[in-house]
Amino acid sequence: MSGKTLTRADLTESLYEEIGLSRNESADLVESVLGEISDSLIDGNNVKISSFGSFLVRQKNGRMGRNPKTGEEVPIDPRRVLVFRPSQVMKDRING
Repeated sequence: MSGKTLTRADLTESLYEEIGLSRNESADLVESVLGEISDSLIDGNNVKISSFGSFLVRQKNGRMGRNPKTGEEVPIDPRRVLVFRPSQVMKDRING
């Protein structure tokens, strides 16, 4: 495993090389796609990308937690969390 992180710049460069868009057009396209995904998730919608996976927004209820250092009980506020579930196709590709 190489441990390299894929960045926006990597996606932009890949579009530039494989599709032939200019670097500026490639960067705009990456930003546009990520913006649409983000906006949809912020609105509380799920995002499903076929053969890749689904991004789900879940509501977590408030609860009492505990500070592990002091043992003191502290309230944890209700919040929304983002969850990614890979598709079966992606799981199969990762596991070879």
